[in-house]
Amino acid sequence: MDLEKFQDDVYTVTNQLGKHLAPDDIPKLNFVRQRLIELYQQNLVKINHSVLELICAANLVAKGFAVDVEKPLTGSLVCDLYAKKDNKTAIIEIETGFTPPEHALDTIDYYVSRIISKIARYSKYCDEFSLATPVIGMLPINKLFLSPTSQRPHSEIKKIKSLCDMFYKNPPIEFDDILNAKLDSIYLINIDKGFAKQMDPKSYYSLTAAILEKSEIDL
Repeated sequence: MDLEKFQDDVYTVTNQLGKHLAPDDIPKLNFVRQRLIELYQQNLVKINHSVLELICAANLVAKGFAVDVEKPLTGSLVCDLYAKKDNKTAIIEIETGFTPPEHALDTIDYYVSRIISKIARYSKYCDEFSLATPVIGMLPINKLFLSPTSQRPHSEIKKIKSLCDMFYKNPPIEFDDILNAKLDSIYLINIDKGFAKQMDPKSYYSLTAAILEKSEIDL
């Protein structure tokens, strides 16, 4: 663990991001930086993920939110970014496409179910839930989450729950969590240039669905 290198990197990123913030907002971003340093000292975060969190945090701070990172929601559920503004709460979960070695032979099914599980598990703890990914990645968003709860076929919910049950058993993803889950936006993160662009899920799905369909990924 190279604490000095980590500190140098997060200071560099924070200083660059701070150039685009109002002076009164910079302490909010510095708070996130200090939290990440403390978490790194506990071996709970890595630099690549921390940079993504800082970029997304700067986006939220610019909108008037106060942001925390790696915030526990339950005894076992921790979100990447948790933000508050007045009486509104927002959560952003960052996805990079990483899958563990034990899923080397079912990587796509695992990742599709992982995205479903994130939406189902986290969105009930906030007013606005978003997924974020580097621009070089692609999120397999299930089209079910583009529809209002009242228009989600139970047969389709059972189908994607069955997929999730292959990978998530303790605890499982509940039917009602999928039924009531919401996805409010997608953040595309340009790491090199230090910014994140927010998109609505339907527009993101329209851009990616054809490519995923060509790859025979059923969404």
